[in-house]
Amino acid sequence: MKKILIISHAMEIGGAERALLGLLNSFDYKNYEVDLFLCRHDGDMFNQIPKQVNILPMNQAKYLATPMKNLIKEKAYKMLYGRLKGKYLANKRVKKLSLKLDNQVGLTYSHKYTYKYIDFINKDIEYDLAISFLTPHYICRNKVKAKKYMAWIHTDYSTIDIDIETELGMWNKYDYIASISENCTEAFLSKFPSLKSKIIRIDNIITKDMIYDQAYQFDACEEMSFNGFKLLSIGRFSYAKNFDNIPAICKYIIDSGYTVKWYILGYGGDENLIRDKIEEYNMQEHVFILGKKDNPYPYIKACDYYIQPSRYEGKAVTVREAQILDKPVIITDFPTAKSQLNNGVDGVIVPLDNKKCAEGIINFINDRKLQRKIISYLELHNYSNAGEVEKIYQLIGENDE
Repeated sequence: MKKILIISHAMEIGGAERALLGLLNSFDYKNYEVDLFLCRHDGDMFNQIPKQVNILPMNQAKYLATPMKNLIKEKAYKMLYGRLKGKYLANKRVKKLSLKLDNQVGLTYSHKYTYKYIDFINKDIEYDLAISFLTPHYICRNKVKAKKYMAWIHTDYSTIDIDIETELGMWNKYDYIASISENCTEAFLSKFPSLKSKIIRIDNIITKDMIYDQAYQFDACEEMSFNGFKLLSIGRFSYAKNFDNIPAICKYIIDSGYTVKWYILGYGGDENLIRDKIEEYNMQEHVFILGKKDNPYPYIKACDYYIQPSRYEGKAVTVREAQILDKPVIITDFPTAKSQLNNGVDGVIVPLDNKKCAEGIINFINDRKLQRKIISYLELHNYSNAGEVEKIYQLIGENDE
């Protein structure tokens, strides 16, 4: 039986985590033994991990996201030293390279200078394939014995500042780098052109059966009870998702004479900002934060339109989930939007500018013919892609050749 190890940080609610669940639900457990190492055994989606998966014990990696003052209480002095060193050197590097404040250097350096203090994972086992699904990628390549190593890209690298030289050293150690879309590949290679030969395309795995099973677990219509148009957005409350502009966009729609309520599912650091914007634009009766939901599918089923108003995305899992549930999808024209859907065929793309975004939403609401065309297309096409797991099997098969 072939052995696979997958490494990730935790199972908080998010698109990448749902994609990980999709992958774990797609494996053939009669022929593959799958171990899962999580830095932390927490998150609302932790209990959704399939029973066939062997969840490995935690080690010092749990301290990567622990407040530094708590590391002293835990006597995790080496991890504290590594994180402090990483923070100091990252700040120097950011200044030297004149990078934006919103950069990934601090996270990269924290992982780079702490992995040496983390124990080896299952040191007596050689895996056929070790997969670093999400950061920290340093752990998989340096603390695991495997025949082949693969890391996954879930980020649009055109939107973030990084220390290319440092990250290149890390990526170079991997045999394969899985990318979730062509646009993500292009953005990644614009920073790391020498890694082109390592890139393979493996989409986020989403299974129709899993989504439908959960979509009918309960009825969200009561929580979203409304006779007008029900709009829905799902994601972390972060700059990338652009939820802070939903109140302004919604106000344009309301002022144009349309009766809508816009529901937001998720959590994150921008919640207070979003609430302030709701109050600023007097949208308390039209924009509603429903909070963290471990099962978002009944809400997608209950909405009239699913909207992804992001500033940037790798590839939004929720868009494909909404398409699987035959919902009309509207996304903004973020850099990777065209890899997300086919405009006018299985969804529509509108401008990112608030007013033009609102106008695009209004135009789509008015275009019943286009809506029927898109829904009919969605009903006829299968957006489930469990077959992507075959690409992983092929990589393992190459070890035997």
